[in-house]
Amino acid sequence: MLVLSRQRDESIMIGDTIVITVVDIRGDKVRLGINAPAEIPVHRQEVYEAIQMENLRAARLEPGEARGLRSAADPKTGSRGKPGEGPRR
Repeated sequence: MLVLSRQRDESIMIGDTIVITVVDIRGDKVRLGINAPAEIPVHRQEVYEAIQMENLRAARLEPGEARGLRSAADPKTGSRGKPGEGPRR
């Protein structure tokens, strides 16, 4: 693990496209700003782990258990959007 010291308004670069900036420091909390390309998902660790667990659970669904999921996503169209269309930032 790389450990760095940064002050407010200082940044670090990850590769050529990701910038992490210290936005604020209050007591024992540090606020970070993350600038990354839209195709790179950025999540808090607990959210990422919840997504991974849900993906594992969904992968174990039996074919009959998946019925109704499509219409539950969007009752009008039966889908969540255009294929390949991800969440907007």
